[in-house]
Amino acid sequence: MRESVRRGRIELFDGFRLQVDGTWIHPASNGQRLLAFLSLLGPGTRSVVAGTLWANVPENRALGSLRTTMWRLNHTVPGLIVAARGQLTLAEFVTVDVTESVGTAGARLRHPGGTGLHSPELRLRELLPGWDDDWVIFERDRLRQLRLHQLEAAAADLCALGDYAMALDTALEAVRSEPLRESARRAVITVHRAEGNFAEALHEYERFRALLTDQLGVEPSLDLTDLVFRREPLGNRTMAAPI
Repeated sequence: MRESVRRGRIELFDGFRLQVDGTWIHPASNGQRLLAFLSLLGPGTRSVVAGTLWANVPENRALGSLRTTMWRLNHTVPGLIVAARGQLTLAEFVTVDVTESVGTAGARLRHPGGTGLHSPELRLRELLPGWDDDWVIFERDRLRQLRLHQLEAAAADLCALGDYAMALDTALEAVRSEPLRESARRAVITVHRAEGNFAEALHEYERFRALLTDQLGVEPSLDLTDLVFRREPLGNRTMAAPI
């Protein structure tokens, strides 16, 4: 491996992958965990990183494992991990797929109505499947929540543009991901009502109500109930949802 590395990429969706200057690198398990930690949680002190990755061993052993892991990684890819100002971080030449997807999703949530509403970022893949570290599980859930919010926002934007087919498909994807999530059901019902399909809206509401009652013993919110049964002006007429 040459001394000066210019391009590196870490991919964490659907499993760990590391590519450097067009070559796939295969670190050992500890190396993968260290790189994934820095990719997801950003810079950290040695004690925090070691204490998180080797939580079940004494601190001196954890720090020793960290030093060994860093040496092996930087021996394979010089400069891959940087120690500066008391913190460890990834080199600037490394990009991370999760960081890019989160940035894109966040931008679209902050600026609704833009292009690319149903781009692949909306269909986020699973983060590091099979990893059961607490910090991975937390990040996995954070990404799941972001994905659901983005799907719901995209459904609303597509509905406003009159693209009801894609709006409904996007909203239903949110429901498939989290059947008990009321805001996802609201997105589906909103599209049905926008198309004038009040019976479909009612059926969706009743399915959700039955599931919610069976699984949690609660009813849908009054706001969702009002959305289904409210009377909406339609031209010079008033159309009511079926009761």
